[in-house]
Amino acid sequence: MAISYAQKICRFVAALSLVLSPHQASAFSRIKDLADIEGVRDNMLIGYGLVAGLTGTGDTLQNSPFTRQALQTMLERLGVNTRGYNVNTKDIAAVMVTANLRPFSAQGTRIDVVVSAMGDAKSLNGGTLLATPLLAADGEVYALAQGPVAVGGFSAQGQAASVTRGVPTSGRIANGGTVEREVTFKLAEAPSLRLALRNPDFTTAQRVAQAINRYLGGPAATASDSATVRLNRPANYNGDIVALLTEVEQLKVEPDLPAKVVIDEQSGVIVMGSDVRISTVAIAQGNLTIRVTETAQVSQPQPFSQQGQTQVVPRTNIDVDEQMGRQLIVLQDGVSLQVLVNGLNALGVGPRDMISILQAIKAAGALQAEIQVIG
Repeated sequence: MAISYAQKICRFVAALSLVLSPHQASAFSRIKDLADIEGVRDNMLIGYGLVAGLTGTGDTLQNSPFTRQALQTMLERLGVNTRGYNVNTKDIAAVMVTANLRPFSAQGTRIDVVVSAMGDAKSLNGGTLLATPLLAADGEVYALAQGPVAVGGFSAQGQAASVTRGVPTSGRIANGGTVEREVTFKLAEAPSLRLALRNPDFTTAQRVAQAINRYLGGPAATASDSATVRLNRPANYNGDIVALLTEVEQLKVEPDLPAKVVIDEQSGVIVMGSDVRISTVAIAQGNLTIRVTETAQVSQPQPFSQQGQTQVVPRTNIDVDEQMGRQLIVLQDGVSLQVLVNGLNALGVGPRDMISILQAIKAAGALQAEIQVIG
């Protein structure tokens, strides 16, 4: 006797319910992996510069007026006047230069920079970035970048074909920037600071504060909100705040996050948390599929016929699949979403149909989790 669709999924759900243990292993993480420290962060830098030395793959000056103006301004600073002359070169390109200024970077520290073309340059391969000041959000210059650009991609073309691999109009200069100005932040002298959770949650914030207080033996940490934990240096602590952070960031805490299902509709990817649960709900999944196939046949007249003509005669084949074997399935209260998805995967339900099922369960109020759709 054939097993119906409903019997298959019910048996699979029952089997997984017996296999999965109700007690899951706790996942502990260090505080340094859960939170960022106030003031200890990167600062983004940006600058506008020129890459020279390109072998005919640079900007077309007629189509890139900003490249022409930058080239004329740079040459004038070097004592070369090109105003009024027709400068026609394709060996130079205008680029945007970006970098991250690491926290506590001292003057003279080397940093990596990324170079990206702005005009119609074909490739930056073999080019050299000329001295480019890098500015922060306050408009001040914090670093200076210069050096040969390393490009991972390449582009080649002929009259009838072309090939491009990677991104030839973007490159990187390892240690190509030099820090000229420091960001003043005296962390060691601070009497207190704040820890910012990367995934805000009230329970996690309270657990972090409790772990710190338990280690220090006093009320040194307080959860201000779901994303912030304030840490005060105890009066009887011998070291400074840096030494305190070194000890505190190694403490392990079990983070707690809300139940959430993340769906990427473009790629069909579904990511779910382990705490997602569904209430009692009945599910039926089935699609009406109509497949129309056109096959052209050639009709020819009889041999030695005087009036017949060769014609193309269409032939149409219509196939209708109503999936009559699929029935309603009742899932009991408390079944995890992982059990449901594993069962649907075993029965061949694709990601697109699975996304529709999850959204329908949420619309019915049976999915005890938040659905976040991206893409």
